[in-house]
Amino acid sequence: MQTDNVQPPVTNLPEAGAVSHSTQQDNPARDFARAFFRHRSAVIGSVLVLIFIILAILAPVITPYDYTEPSADALAAPSAEHWFGTDDLGRDIFTRIVYGSRISLWVGFISIAGSIVVGSLLGLLAGYYGKWQDTLISRLFDIMLAFPSILLAIAIVAMLGPGLNNALIAIAIINIPTFGRLMRSRVLSVKVEDFVLAARAIGMKNSRILWHHILPNCWTPIMVQGTLSFATAVIEVAALGFLGLGAQPPDPEWGTMLSDARDYLQLAPWTMVFPGVAIMITVLGFNLLGDGLRDIFDPRMKQ
Repeated sequence: MQTDNVQPPVTNLPEAGAVSHSTQQDNPARDFARAFFRHRSAVIGSVLVLIFIILAILAPVITPYDYTEPSADALAAPSAEHWFGTDDLGRDIFTRIVYGSRISLWVGFISIAGSIVVGSLLGLLAGYYGKWQDTLISRLFDIMLAFPSILLAIAIVAMLGPGLNNALIAIAIINIPTFGRLMRSRVLSVKVEDFVLAARAIGMKNSRILWHHILPNCWTPIMVQGTLSFATAVIEVAALGFLGLGAQPPDPEWGTMLSDARDYLQLAPWTMVFPGVAIMITVLGFNLLGDGLRDIFDPRMKQ
């Protein structure tokens, strides 16, 4: 008696390599890192920003001199002992620039963080609720944007009094409309999406819709704008310092250093060149980083 050879059914199982490949393709963090390191401007900008962050953190280790005390003759030219020379009081310029990076980065971070929080909250309320809330908040933004930003900052500091903290407050205030209008426009487009309409249909509270559905989908442009506004904040704090409204002596703020050195431009040009270059490189780094992030997060750039 012969029996037929019964073969077990063959099932088409996915290969392990295909599964891992699919997982890698669906990893947002890996996709972002790959796109980031392929973008030359973003990499260069992040390196420049990282250099100044390291300088700010390691300032006491990197610099051998006190930024408030004379360490050589006044207006000494750059040398092996003083890489960037000395100012009119004999203070090492390299030391003051390194410590000045702490002030610029600190003011930029705190002021822009405050602008993002306040501006995003106002834009969120205006864009979602509309009606009189939208009208009131939008007109407030229009009034603030009617003035040149640096002129409005000067007016605010003039009322509050000169000082670094008041300059920080002024920079935070003048940047609120930028983030508020950006958040409002984003909310207007997100609140008509199907997932938001479905959340309303099932009776979800407005507060939950705002914080759990709308706000997470609005952070990308805010983050990009925050990076670009950081560069603007560095320029604004330097401008206020140059006018004598920001950091006060002996704080080594870059704008204040430029103001102190303007009388020695022909006699000792390095006293103005090096602080100016520090401002330029910092602003360039944040601008390149912001442009890179904007290109990475733009869906049209992925085609």
